[in-house]
Amino acid sequence: MCYTIVLMDFSLASCELCPRRCGVNRAHGQVGYCGSGALPRLFRWGPHFGEEPPISGTRGSGTLFFSHCTMRCVYCQNAKWSSGGLGEDIPIAELTARMRALAEQGCHNWNLVSPTPWLPQIAEAAAPLLAEGIRLPFVYNTSSYERTETLAAFAQLADVALADLRYAKSATAAEGSGAADYVDAARQTIRWFWDRLGPLELDDEGIARRGLIVRILVLPGREDEAAESLTWLRNALGAGVAVSLMAQYNPVGKAKDLPGWNRRVSPEAFEPLAGLVEDLGFEQGWVQPCEDETAERMLGDDMAAGYGEVR
Repeated sequence: MCYTIVLMDFSLASCELCPRRCGVNRAHGQVGYCGSGALPRLFRWGPHFGEEPPISGTRGSGTLFFSHCTMRCVYCQNAKWSSGGLGEDIPIAELTARMRALAEQGCHNWNLVSPTPWLPQIAEAAAPLLAEGIRLPFVYNTSSYERTETLAAFAQLADVALADLRYAKSATAAEGSGAADYVDAARQTIRWFWDRLGPLELDDEGIARRGLIVRILVLPGREDEAAESLTWLRNALGAGVAVSLMAQYNPVGKAKDLPGWNRRVSPEAFEPLAGLVEDLGFEQGWVQPCEDETAERMLGDDMAAGYGEVR
């Protein structure tokens, strides 16, 4: 099969890639809400083993951690590069070289973490590889705070969608991530991915080749929103969508000092949600084990997430 990237006219001279639609001229040094410039900025890249099993596999997910983000999550574990902007500005040709290296290392996929501000540059970097026949599945790893128009323009950068569904209430989204319109945007994004990609498809080795995985991070004191999101998913998309229920919330950064955000989720609050995943009849997915709030949690960049499959 021949793959091509069609470079759409999403100009950095008036950036409207994300729902904030700042309209700034990034090509001439202006920056909008996310702080992204003209050159792609990477904080880290390499094989990664901390994703869901069909993404990490045995050889690792070829992950590109892009700097800058369209969200401002008070609990972000990656704040030093997502909102702090740490990272290395690299030419497009260097991004191509790093993607090539990940393929040569045998990674299962190209995992684009928070790619939204950089989609034109990623598409340009991928084009020569695809022309040479070097092709890994693209994993679009996103908060789901997206414009579907942008997703459609860069659809060939998403074979597998690893999409968050963090909130069910606008007030919580505004408080937790500075995005009051998140719920509508995320649900539209997830519907778009489902309509285009459909259920998760695995190869003979159990590695994801195509489809949607929806991640639900359970937030302390907001377990009802996780339940609402699970119910919405079941009603809107059906039992065939793969779900990943995540217990890894850790009150880092600003969350450490914010009442209601400055604690972990207890096993007593988490377990009913794990039961709800089964009660709703989801056919595929993963549930992270929930640690006791007093247990020390060390989430290293390459530590396996400890997912248990939905039965």
